[in-house]
This record gives sequence, structure tokens and C-alpha cells, in this order.
Amino acid sequence: MATYIRPARKRKCSKTIQEPKRLVTPGDVITSDTDFMRGHGTYMEEDKLHASVAGVVETVNKLICVKPLKTRYNGEVGDVVIGRITEVGQKRWKVDTNSRLNSALMLSAVNLPGGELRRRSAEDELLMREYLAEGDLISAEVQSVFSDGALSIHTRSLKYGKLGQGVLVTVSPSLIKRRKTHFHNLTCGASIILGNNGYVWISPMAGAEEEEGGGFIQNLEPVLLSDREVMTRLKNCIVGLAEYRMMLYDTSILYTYEASLKYTLEELLKPELMEEVVEDTRRRLEQET
Repeated sequence: MATYIRPARKRKCSKTIQEPKRLVTPGDVITSDTDFMRGHGTYMEEDKLHASVAGVVETVNKLICVKPLKTRYNGEVGDVVIGRITEVGQKRWKVDTNSRLNSALMLSAVNLPGGELRRRSAEDELLMREYLAEGDLISAEVQSVFSDGALSIHTRSLKYGKLGQGVLVTVSPSLIKRRKTHFHNLTCGASIILGNNGYVWISPMAGAEEEEGGGFIQNLEPVLLSDREVMTRLKNCIVGLAEYRMMLYDTSILYTYEASLKYTLEELLKPELMEEVVEDTRRRLEQET
């Protein structure tokens, strides 16, 4: 059976997709009004506010900052993140969260198996690698930010914890739209976690046993072919949205999924068809605003 292989190509933006209105490059003058306060990504020179990075100008009251188009993840308290365990240390795990420094997950900041509530003992410290080992993927929440920018994360809620079978997609953190919730059960039959750090997790619908297992129960049963096809289509849709610099949230992903149903999974690998799907999604989103 013939298989279509997508050729390597440079990333490009669709000609029909509008560029951000206030896009600046390093050195550009943002404003000469001295009433504004200088925020991240800006500097003052000759009483004028200049951009120090390439990105989009954002204004909050009198504060002006430039949000970089491509950057490492800078965490904030309350962010939902997806990370991979890189090291098991003394009463803590080191976690790769796509930021400049590894994040710290303390033993006291995780739920014990079964959601048991008690003080952590020396026996728990010896069993740390049985709870979470190197290479395990987890979902967590940022608890605090250290002075050097490193993050302290926790998984105390039962919705956080070890991730089982699924697909991990990496996009730019700037494309993840901040919402009240980043956990979504889509009507197409899959669950997604949109990490603020640019990691997106796609998985089959979670069962009740997984949700009540304290974040340590993994379902390793074979995934049905129909579920794998849904997850693969969602992955292609997310990659397509990210390639054309569209914000990622539950509505945009679901609209892209619905627009892609007229094509097979192999056809979605063709750049011209994916561009058409993304453009249909953009028009639909614009009609609602």
C-alpha cells in the first residue's frame, strides 16, 4: 500500500492569515510617551521606549511589555504544566518542564498512592522511584517560583499525577491560551491537557479507576484503533495550528478537528490541505467574535 511521506520544508505562515498588528523587532520604538511604565522585553533610551526582543506589544493599563514570539517557558504560580522526570533525588524529583532550569517536585508535594493523607516517612523516601521513575510523564501545577526562575510544582490534586498512554506534542508556550481549565474531554472521544509550558498531552478518555488512583495508576491496556486514529488526527490538527501561529485552546482544536474530517489522516500530512483546514478554522472563529 502506497504511503505518503511529507517532505521536509521550512515553516511558513499562511498568506491569508493576518500578522499581529503590533509586531516589533529589537530596537523598534514602541512609544515616546513617558507616562507608560517599562515592562518585560523593553528598555528606555533617549526618553523613548524600545523593544529588546521580537514579539507582540501588550499593554495593561500603563504597563507596556513585549511578549516574545518564541521563548523558553517562564512559569507563573497556578500554571498547569506537563513534565518528564529526569532525576530522583533526596526527597525530591527533578522535572523537565521546558523552562530554563529543571523544576523541583518535592516528596511532600505529591499525593501518596490511593490519595492517602499522612506525613511522609523514611519508607516513602525509599519508595520514591516506585512512585515516579526517570522518564515518567506527569501533569502538575506550579506552586511557587524561586529567585533564580526555577519552579516548584505539586500534584496534590487528584487530577494531576502520572500520565499513562497517549501522545505528547511540543509547541511554543506563547501559543497556549490561558483559560480557567486546561483539562478537556473533547466530544470527539479523547482527552487533552494543554500545558502552559508548551507541552500538550493527548490521551484516550480516562476511566474512573485512573481518576481515583491518587495519580499513580496507569492504564496499560492496548488502545483501540479508533481511539488511536482520533488521537493522531488531533495531533495533526495541533501541529497545524502551531505551524500557522494560531492560539491553542479547546475550541480552536475542536473546530480544526471537525474541519479535518473531510480528509484522511494521510491527506492531512500535505501542507496545502492542512493550510486549508486551518484557514477554515480561522474563519469560523472570526465569525463568533
